[in-house]
Amino acid sequence: MNATRLSISVLCLSLLPAISAVAQDKKSTSPRETVARPMTEKERKKKEEKLRKELETPYRKWLNEDVAYIITDEERQAFKRLQTDEEREQFIEQFWLRRDPTPDTVENEFKEEHYRRIAYSNENFASGIPGWKTDRGRIYITYGPPDEKETHPSGGTYERPTDEGGGTTSTFPFEQWRYRYIEGIGTDINIEFVDPTMSGEYRMTMDPSEKDALLYVPGAGLTMMEQMGMASKNDRFNRSDGTHLGVPQGQESEKMNEFSRLEQFAKLQKPPAVKFKDLEAAVNSRISYNILPMKVRADFFPLTEASVLTFVTLQFDNKDLQFHAKDGVQKAAVNIFGKVSTMTRRIVTNFEDTVEVTSPPEYLQQTAQRKSIYNKSVPLAPGTYRLNVVAKDVVGGNLNSYEVALVVPRMDNEKLMASNIVLADLIEHVPTKSIGMGQFVIGTSKVRPRVDDIFKREEKMGIYFKIYNFGTDGENRIPEG
Repeated sequence: MNATRLSISVLCLSLLPAISAVAQDKKSTSPRETVARPMTEKERKKKEEKLRKELETPYRKWLNEDVAYIITDEERQAFKRLQTDEEREQFIEQFWLRRDPTPDTVENEFKEEHYRRIAYSNENFASGIPGWKTDRGRIYITYGPPDEKETHPSGGTYERPTDEGGGTTSTFPFEQWRYRYIEGIGTDINIEFVDPTMSGEYRMTMDPSEKDALLYVPGAGLTMMEQMGMASKNDRFNRSDGTHLGVPQGQESEKMNEFSRLEQFAKLQKPPAVKFKDLEAAVNSRISYNILPMKVRADFFPLTEASVLTFVTLQFDNKDLQFHAKDGVQKAAVNIFGKVSTMTRRIVTNFEDTVEVTSPPEYLQQTAQRKSIYNKSVPLAPGTYRLNVVAKDVVGGNLNSYEVALVVPRMDNEKLMASNIVLADLIEHVPTKSIGMGQFVIGTSKVRPRVDDIFKREEKMGIYFKIYNFGTDGENRIPEG
């Protein structure tokens, strides 16, 4: 509702200039003029295009400037398909909400930090163009301030490291930024910016020799190997790795490998990817759907005093899924995204997976009468958590969002304790190599819960639970109780 009211306000404000302009035109019109000259088709289209651009300006600026470096390709395409301002306002609200680390609070720390970075870039990196458009601005806005920064604003004498060939040369102005870790890219990320035109506009480069001001001066700025006569400076221009570096002293380091540099250069220009973006957005915005029926249960099996195996099980009725023909069989699929967080919304762990159901066409009716089940085991410390699960029918598009509190029990080594009692339609031992691995596996047993606890008379029902701290008496060495 807030997004709707906001969009209406924006629309009204944007139309005011047009209304006032029309009013002024009417006032300025001579009362003796009774017939206005009709607009030509070209003038009419030009006016419509101008109005369209005026209405789109705030959103175009948001898309192409404000979030240009952090919006994913899928989000960009989705935004461009929106038809109304109300839809755009709702999209923008969801865009920031799904990135908010504390959605329960009024402040959106991610959004505030993002616009702070833009302001900092414009203030510190501008060079004939706005700072946010520069390479330094893009990296700063996307990844924040570097952990370490080495600046050479005037260039000057430079002692090359051994993996660049060693020796002394003179450089253009340059900066080296180091990030200890960037998610999705790796550790020890070194980024170099060079200003070869001496204009203040630094460009990100993947060629460490680009800062060498004496590169094209014969006999100047030689590497150690070139000084000893073991290499020629001309050899630098015959390299096939996109650089003009000299022969390194010793073995080439991994970070100087041409493929590593190219991969890092490409990754630095991409926003982080999310597997099931629509499902994660639904979780973070707490949208509640009840279209795709789904049953959820959680069971707890303590492992140690500090760790409890949380057994999350989801169940779907196949009759609620939509099947489609593919490769000669009928298939249905459900994408699942889950998030476990603390009560203050700090994320503890995420999980995402796909449940698929296949059936020969002639047995589709029988398959529709069955159930599909999914299980995820998550080790958690004792305490209270939130579990959010979103499931989406890939074919039909139906969605369900579910939230429940997880009260993870604490095991007392001094007391006799029991786990949850699980009513299961399958209990069996697993091979030694599969112990503790795969869905439904608890230690040495495979236990498939019946989520709704309903069994027919002819079905077998298994009962599974664990007992902890079940000691023996001192004389007979047999369990007490």
